[in-house]
Amino acid sequence: MKLVRYGDTGTEKPGLMDADGTLRDLSAHVADIAGDTLSDAGLDALRALDPASLPVVQGNPRIGPCVGNIGKFLCIGLNYSDHAAETGLAIPKHPILFFKANSAVVGPNDPVVKPRGSTQTDWEVELGVVIGTAAKYVSEEDALDHVAGYCIVNDVSERHFQTQLTGQWTKGKSCDTFGPTGPWLVTRDEVGDPQSLNMALDVNGKRMQTGKTNTMIFTVAQIISHLSQLMTLHPGDVISTGTPPGVGMGKKPHPVYLNTGDKMELWIDGLGQQTQIVFEDE
Repeated sequence: MKLVRYGDTGTEKPGLMDADGTLRDLSAHVADIAGDTLSDAGLDALRALDPASLPVVQGNPRIGPCVGNIGKFLCIGLNYSDHAAETGLAIPKHPILFFKANSAVVGPNDPVVKPRGSTQTDWEVELGVVIGTAAKYVSEEDALDHVAGYCIVNDVSERHFQTQLTGQWTKGKSCDTFGPTGPWLVTRDEVGDPQSLNMALDVNGKRMQTGKTNTMIFTVAQIISHLSQLMTLHPGDVISTGTPPGVGMGKKPHPVYLNTGDKMELWIDGLGQQTQIVFEDE
């Protein structure tokens, strides 16, 4: 299934994309794409519905973040060996973890706004993992059973804030609008193997990133298992699993960063597309 949240910011409604690509309303069946809806039982209940019986959503509404009421937004750094190489950093022995503030989360096609003082705003296409059932001390073998589904995340980053302001990476990762998420939450049964997905990102029509999830240093199962040894993962938590090479800070001979008016387009196999225009904060 492809689950969607649509409507104005803060008042999104739950929806489903049917096999023909028609957006249908789920409001009569669930309050949101969040919480218990993401459990195996909750998803099975939605699968039992006949999509043709659901009301068609009229017009062209805004598509919001595909998960409501996100609990934790966890991000994995340097999880592709070729991306680590382009940044000049060593391959990590364990998953590098940082957090993105939930206030950064926006819809997949909402504007990305450069914060005041930003000179190094960068792009990062990533596979997002949405937790469906609580995970604590889980094995790698059982880890994917705790996944509700997958989505696209653009881990937008301000590199000066991230690396030059004293503190953690979170400073450069949590600016408002720096977490476009969606368009759909695609359930794990429809995605299959999360380590076989192609991904790409263009800026102004020029291909910047091309990658495949089979080149991750730590697999999705390894990441979930590792994190679950440290904290309980709850339904609605989102894990952004790292980016392939081609980010702006790694461009040679000089880094390339986003400017006002630039257009980002992102794809991952089976998970849809995002498009964002960059604006300057007032």
